Amino acid sequence: MVKNTDLLAIGHAAHDYIIRVPSFPKANFSSPITDMKTFNGGAAANVACVGANLGLNTALVSAVGGDFKKTEYFEHMENLGIDTESLIIVPGEKTPTAFVLTDDNSDQISYFYWGAAKEFAESKAPANVIKSTEAVHLATGDPEFNWKCSEEAKNEDLLVSFDPGQDLGMYDTKKLKDVIENTTILFGNHHEIERILDALETDLTGLRELGPKIIVKTCGANGSEIYSSEDKVIIDAIDVDVVDPTGAGDSYRAGFLSRFLNGESLEESAKFASAVSSFIIEHQGCQTNMPSFDDAFERMNEFY
Repeated sequence: MVKNTDLLAIGHAAHDYIIRVPSFPKANFSSPITDMKTFNGGAAANVACVGANLGLNTALVSAVGGDFKKTEYFEHMENLGIDTESLIIVPGEKTPTAFVLTDDNSDQISYFYWGAAKEFAESKAPANVIKSTEAVHLATGDPEFNWKCSEEAKNEDLLVSFDPGQDLGMYDTKKLKDVIENTTILFGNHHEIERILDALETDLTGLRELGPKIIVKTCGANGSEIYSSEDKVIIDAIDVDVVDPTGAGDSYRAGFLSRFLNGESLEESAKFASAVSSFIIEHQGCQTNMPSFDDAFERMNEFY
């Protein structure tokens, strides 16, 4: 079968409210909001959009509200050439909405309204769409639906990358293990990887033996670490002025996959990923400052 897309991203598309506060309040207290804007977001949609802007042929499976196709966000996806034919449109529901609060230490707390995304739980894996892609990226979303998709992708012998992100707490131990067993590349920040290791009562070697051949751990300003059977690769973060860290992880995943799927090494893929994410954090919003391939490649070569 001829593959129609390079990468299928599965999970949330969302409207993001990016909110800045000096500090997070204790329970029953308040904190002033110093800035608030609305942007396009959702982890799966971020990966699909950034990947498309880098030159990948991407597709997206997300559950969205009944009016989504009338929004600027949908037009934005269409302009990027993303295959949106398999969006799950839920009449009478709102598109998921994220409220992301960042304090002066660049720590974050998020609140997420699922809305239409509740439909994931009753949906079947999009078998035909999965068969027509080279790789599947499972982002934040319903654990059961992600597992169904990982099973379908594994049956098709596809590369499966998995990033539970801030939805990690929704996975019970069995479901988390089931998805990881079907995973080729496991992504997570340093907090999430530690939580996964604790939940599965294992170490990095044991985690890799469960399924993922590659584990990518992002560490914010401290760069990233990539673990495989061959080696441990450590990549420095590119030093830029950070305006908003929201979306850095998703853009890193898009950058990494865009190079890895084209046969580049883990080191080169991670360097490119770091360059891509460095553009995102220079502006507010996950998709506001998406670099082209040439922009990211030039910055990567300048820094490394």
